[in-house]
Amino acid sequence: MEETVKLEKSSGIALVTLNRPRAYNSFSRDLLELFCHTITGLAVDADTAGIVISGEGKAFCTGGDLRWISEYDGSHGAAFHELAAIFHQAVLEMRHMPKPVVAAINGVAAGGGFSLALACDFRIMEASALLKQAYSSSGLSIDGGGTYSLPRLVGMARALEIAAFDEPLSSEKAKEWGLVTEVVKDGESVKRAVEMIEGMKAMSLSSFAASKRLINDSYNTPLEVQLEKERELLSLCGDSPNGREGIAAFIGKRKPVFKP
Repeated sequence: MEETVKLEKSSGIALVTLNRPRAYNSFSRDLLELFCHTITGLAVDADTAGIVISGEGKAFCTGGDLRWISEYDGSHGAAFHELAAIFHQAVLEMRHMPKPVVAAINGVAAGGGFSLALACDFRIMEASALLKQAYSSSGLSIDGGGTYSLPRLVGMARALEIAAFDEPLSSEKAKEWGLVTEVVKDGESVKRAVEMIEGMKAMSLSSFAASKRLINDSYNTPLEVQLEKERELLSLCGDSPNGREGIAAFIGKRKPVFKP
């Protein structure tokens, strides 16, 4: 049986591809379990500097497989409860890991696929791809951290507009509203996502890791506590090999050579 998630590694970059193209890469339990297992493993893999997430075929991901849910041996609520537990663990791994995670949105990203894309650090979207909240059109509420990420990316008013009206968002509008980092030609999202991480590898990934942690924490932290966290991590970075190299390069008026 074909794996529902494919993993390829090259030069420190892991490409994770959701692989249920005939079901538009929707979430079955098997896919989510394998995806969560894959992301958890990559989070602690010393040879992985960054992760690209994409979908096989015409879709990025269309969220929960409603056919699987309708056939679940129990209530629909119980099925969602089970799927969300696995999905949310994967989202937490993505947000907590110090490595960059880039969504290569090669086609429609809807429902849980929409939330999955928002949970990544950066989003590269192909010109013909679409974003769609999709939950409310099926009488459901948003999961996968979508209600956390969405208002932080677009603001409260637009987040409520997306939640209420569920209009498909083109790549042009997604870029205008700040939902995606870049828009590229069709077929080039994975390539550009890999290039982005390659560019970050030439910089100080330990600095990115510290900034990612601080920015994530900032939403739930009083200013006084956040300032102390910033001082602590700045001190740690300053004493790290990359911090010492960056300072020496600045003083020596040369380009720094950072370690992964």
